[in-house]
Amino acid sequence: MTGIVVSLAAPDDAEALARLQVDFNSEFESPCPEPEQLARRFRAILALPQAYAVLAGAPRAPDGYALVTLRPTIYSDGPLGVLDELYVRPGLRADGIGTALLRRAVDELRNRGGEEMHINVDEVDADARRFYERHGFANTEAGTEDRMLLYTREFPASIR
Repeated sequence: MTGIVVSLAAPDDAEALARLQVDFNSEFESPCPEPEQLARRFRAILALPQAYAVLAGAPRAPDGYALVTLRPTIYSDGPLGVLDELYVRPGLRADGIGTALLRRAVDELRNRGGEEMHINVDEVDADARRFYERHGFANTEAGTEDRMLLYTREFPASIR
């Protein structure tokens, strides 16, 4: 893992982040907004104090990234971090880049006073689940065997 450069992204990195997200969604055959729309959204999100992204590699041509959004919580004085995305280019996944991104994302959350990070992982994504578990994340309530579940509901613009 030596030599991996991980830095905080700025709004000016929006196009590079959008390209990585398009690659991510394409790899997993997930729907994805157009790159221009993604870049606009990344730029807006990164201008807020409630979010940050970290990039691995060269800023304009990164090898991976992580995006964290923050929200207040009654369980600590600092924010709760949600790791919204973490992506590393496929050919580089055994090189420690994901670990470097996750560590930097956690370190930044701690720097901002956060004490907890949530990550949503698809149950079928065994590789991602192993990766996060290897780094101390669990899908059980602390001190119990009770699994934690995420419930989701979409509200498309067409039904608003």
